[in-house]
Amino acid sequence: MVKSEVLVLGGGPGGYLAAERAAQGGKKVTLIEKRALGGTCLNEGCIPSKALLNSAKLYEHAKDSAVFGVTAENVKIDHSKVIDRKDKVVKTLVSGVGMTMKANGVQVVMAEGVIKGKSGDGFVVEAGGEEYAGEKLIIACGSVPVVPPLPGLREGIERGYVLTNREILDKKDLPKHLVVIGGGVIGLEMASYYSMIGVPVTIIEMLDKIAGPTEKEVSAVLLKEYKKRGIDFKLSCKVTSVGEDCVNFEENGEAKSVKADAVLCSIGRRAATQGIGLENLGVYTERGAIVTDSHMLTNIPNVYAIGDANGKIMLAHTAYREAEVAVNHILGKKDIMRYSAIPSVIYTNPEVASVGETEESAKAKGMEVKTVKASMKMSGRYLAEVEKGDGFCKLVIDTKKNRLVGCHMIGSYVSEMIYGAALMIEREMPVDDIKELVFPHPTVAEVIREALFMV
Repeated sequence: MVKSEVLVLGGGPGGYLAAERAAQGGKKVTLIEKRALGGTCLNEGCIPSKALLNSAKLYEHAKDSAVFGVTAENVKIDHSKVIDRKDKVVKTLVSGVGMTMKANGVQVVMAEGVIKGKSGDGFVVEAGGEEYAGEKLIIACGSVPVVPPLPGLREGIERGYVLTNREILDKKDLPKHLVVIGGGVIGLEMASYYSMIGVPVTIIEMLDKIAGPTEKEVSAVLLKEYKKRGIDFKLSCKVTSVGEDCVNFEENGEAKSVKADAVLCSIGRRAATQGIGLENLGVYTERGAIVTDSHMLTNIPNVYAIGDANGKIMLAHTAYREAEVAVNHILGKKDIMRYSAIPSVIYTNPEVASVGETEESAKAKGMEVKTVKASMKMSGRYLAEVEKGDGFCKLVIDTKKNRLVGCHMIGSYVSEMIYGAALMIEREMPVDDIKELVFPHPTVAEVIREALFMV
């Protein structure tokens, strides 16, 4: 039996940061990870997809450079080399996480962990034929793709014809036609990459809009931009089955089919809580996600759940913050988790970024709100760098409290700007105080200031 003060199950963003923070707080920590440090985000999600998208953006800029007075001839993209570079980036970052664990004295166990129960030594997890015990247990088991019981779907995955986010990021040969099932973030980012490098793409989505909960006007502009790039959308359509070389779906009650030699299944993700032994402790779950309070505690004292495991907001940066809240509670520091100002980003071209309430969600909560919208063209830098684009910044203002409660943007650099709006919302800054902030000029971020003066 190997004993620790804090036992962390899962080495993704939440897990490895929890291990780091707990070790820095003076605790003896053991981290158990079954696949690779960095989890889905670093190995099969956030980072590798951004490496691909950056290559596609460079390729697109080079092709369209003449309008900016730059001539480039015979511009090509080598997809296999894009994948090779992605692998190099991932390897570097995974190695960095490993060195961070070592530098902080965290014991890392690379094996699948299963919770066996509780003994006098603490919570017990079996991994790699050894038992590990911890006085505190942090569950950070992450999530897995949702694979619905559609005829032909699992068979397609087994044959390698149907891909999830894991497989598509390693695919070195280009499909002749990619069909994406699901118009959420993962599907849109991969559709963006492949369409930018010349692969015909069709997206089939059950809803009448793309990008899930994204603000409706932002979603509409993104849809318009994607259609300009040649992506074919089948909205309000239900996939019925996957064939050998096609995806069958239903549109307005009519059976239809679209040819494909590769299919990306990106319907969503679910907490990876099955088979990890939660029942041996009696941990409560709802729809497979672990129930937690504002300290990230489960119903079992001294057992925490962070990141995708609790299913609240499945984003890496949410997991980071939840990890800090959990560890602070372990260390006896006052802290709680707040979800009202967590930004979300879609790293397509153009980028989409949002934080806080939409007009609809605010009104549903009984707020009296006003919305204002400023075109990105009000920014000198945006106009100088973007030849064509319908980008904008939309703010949602609580008129009773005179506070910013939501910000929704589409355009260049918005992924790097949204944290500023998140800070304004988190700190409940009055609009008049925000107006006194000095924004650097010329920057695209000035559009936030321009919008504020429309209030």
